[in-house]
Amino acid sequence: MRLYLIRHADPDYDNNTITAQGHREAAALAERLATEGLTRIYSSPMGRARHTAQYTAEKLGIEVGIEEWTRELPLSVVCGEPKEPMAPWDVPGEHIRKAPPYPSHADWFERTPYTEPVIRETFETVRRNSDRFIAGFGYVRDGGRYRIEKPNRERIAVFCHGGFGLTWLAHLLEIPVTLMWSGFWLPPSSVTTVLFEERSAEWAVPRCIGLGDVSHLHMAGLGVQPSGIKANFD
Repeated sequence: MRLYLIRHADPDYDNNTITAQGHREAAALAERLATEGLTRIYSSPMGRARHTAQYTAEKLGIEVGIEEWTRELPLSVVCGEPKEPMAPWDVPGEHIRKAPPYPSHADWFERTPYTEPVIRETFETVRRNSDRFIAGFGYVRDGGRYRIEKPNRERIAVFCHGGFGLTWLAHLLEIPVTLMWSGFWLPPSSVTTVLFEERSAEWAVPRCIGLGDVSHLHMAGLGVQPSGIKANFD
């Protein structure tokens, strides 16, 4: 099975949709995804994800299934000076990696600014929903692996969000979530591909075989928008 995590196209956050640039990105993305052999398409219920997904759905004639749990995570933390609220995935990496030992699965939620219980609770909710979703395709989470109950070769696209996508990847790939948040970025309309690699008849392990790919933008002569990057993107 292959899972395609797709961040929505260039966002118009105020109107919960995508910009004119975003519509061009979504059209280019549909052309690229038409070659991937997708069997299912799912989307966050939020407008910017649904409006991005619609281009691919219409091109392939596949109905979009709405997965409520994939909406952007409604979280904020306070960090740095001035002390202003920010998304957990916007905390500067210099704060998280200022000195070893670095965050681990066992203690990331004990470190500032992630100590509010809602941060860990939200991550655990993503984990539970992910396991339920993946189990529906025949792969049942057992520790860090997935027991193969019904193998398949489906190719499943999920149109979602930057922060949510990084959080989901942290669970799938067994990477401490704050290191995932501070060390990776998903560009607007990017495609991240996770292969459930089956080296035995019993177990599958998610393996990222492409992260944040924006080749469709280059092919269409479109620039990569820096939504989510806070400094010196140029």
